[in-house]
Amino acid sequence: MKKNKRRISLKVPFVTRLEGEGSLELSARGDSIDKLYLAIFEPPRLFEKFLEGRGYQEVPDLNARICGICPMAYQLTSIQAMEQLFGIELPAPLVQLRKLMNLGEWVQSHALHIHFLAAPDFLGFDHALAMAKQHPEVLKRGMQLQEAGNALMTLLGGRSVHPVGLQVGGFGRLPDMARWDQARRLVEQALPAAEQLVRWTAGLTLPDYSHDFIWVSLTEPDTYAINGGRISSNTGLSLGYEDYAGHFAEHQEPHSTALYSLLDGKDYLVGPLARMNNSFAQLPAEVQALARDCGFSFPNRNMFTSIQARALEIYWALFEARQLLALDCPTGEAYVPVTPRAGECCFCTEAPRGMIYHHYRLDEQGKVLSCSIIPPTSQNQARIEQDLKTSVMRFGLSHSDLELKLFCERLIRNYDPCISCSTHFLQFKIRRD
Repeated sequence: MKKNKRRISLKVPFVTRLEGEGSLELSARGDSIDKLYLAIFEPPRLFEKFLEGRGYQEVPDLNARICGICPMAYQLTSIQAMEQLFGIELPAPLVQLRKLMNLGEWVQSHALHIHFLAAPDFLGFDHALAMAKQHPEVLKRGMQLQEAGNALMTLLGGRSVHPVGLQVGGFGRLPDMARWDQARRLVEQALPAAEQLVRWTAGLTLPDYSHDFIWVSLTEPDTYAINGGRISSNTGLSLGYEDYAGHFAEHQEPHSTALYSLLDGKDYLVGPLARMNNSFAQLPAEVQALARDCGFSFPNRNMFTSIQARALEIYWALFEARQLLALDCPTGEAYVPVTPRAGECCFCTEAPRGMIYHHYRLDEQGKVLSCSIIPPTSQNQARIEQDLKTSVMRFGLSHSDLELKLFCERLIRNYDPCISCSTHFLQFKIRRD
C-alpha cells in the first residue's frame, strides 16, 4: 500500500500564556522526528555587559530589571555573592527579612502561573478570560494569593515590581509597624486559600508522561532551601557555588540566541518539581501532611505534576511567612557597613522557576570587571526540548497538527518558562515528509 506523504508548515504568530516569545519547530517523517527545537531568535539583552564598570551599589537595582516577575531573586543572588567577597555577615533578623521577601516572590509568581497561565489548560479553555466566565473563583483565588505575595515584596522593597529596598549589606530601611501588620493580615487570610489551591490541584486530571531525567536544586539539611544551599542532584551531585563552573557548561545552538546549559554534558531540570524531588523531607510536618492527604508523592518524574509542586510551595511559603510575621516588627540598623575589595565571587539562590547562578569579578572599588548570570529558563531549555521529543512520540505523531501544537504548548507551560529573562517564544512550524 502506498504510504501517504504530506508536508505541513504551521506558523502561529504568538503562543499564548507564556512569559515571553519565541518559536517551536518540529519536523517529522513517518513515525519519527527529524528535528525538534525551541528556536530563540530575539537578540540577547546583554545585561552582563550593562553591568561592567558599574559599582556594587548599582548592581542590585540593575539586576532587578532582568525580570518583572522575579526581580528579587536576581538582586539577592548578586548581593550575597558580593557580601561573601566583602566578608559581610548579616545579623539573623536581616537574613530572615530577606527570606520573607523571597517567599513573597514565590507566592506571587506561582499564583500568576497556576491561575492565569496553566489553569486554562487543565479546565479546557483557550485563555483565562474565557475560563473566568465559568470559574470566577479560580481567578479570585489567584488574585488573593498574588496580593499576599506582593505585600511581602513591597514590605522591604518599596514596591513589588523592580523593588529598590535591597542593597549589599542589608536594606535601605526597615518596615514600619503598619506595613508589617498589613502583611501579616494578608498572609493569614491567604493561607486557607493556599490550602484550597493544593487540594484543587489534587483533583485535576493530569496526563502522565513520566520518564527519567536529572533534576537539580539547592538543598539545606534542616530547611527547604530558597536563598542559598548546596547544589544537589538526584545523581549524587553536591557542590558549593565555587564548583559550579566545573560541572555546568553553556554552549551555543545554531537556532538560539540564548545559551544552553548542560550538567556534565546532560540536560537537567530546575524549578519547583526539582526542589520538591530533592527536599520534600525538609518541609515542615504540617506541609508534608497536607501533601500526603492530597495523595502527592515525591520524587515524581511526571512534569505535569509541576502544578501541584507549585501549589504546595505557595502553601509552604505562606506558612513560613506567617511564622516570621508573628515576631515583632524589626527595629535597629537596616544595614551593616560595607568595605569593597577586589576579587571573584559567586552565589546561587532559588528563583520561582529554579536555581540562578551569578559570578562576578570586581576591582578594588567594587566595580564590575566581568560577570556571568545564568537564569533558570536557559538552564531548562535543553530539558524542555528532550521532554518534547520523548513526550511527543508517546503522544503520537498521528495526531493532527493542531493537536500536536496544543500538546507541545501545554507541555512547555509545565516549565513556566520566563523566556523574557533570557530567551523568547513565538512561532510554531511543523514539516512532515
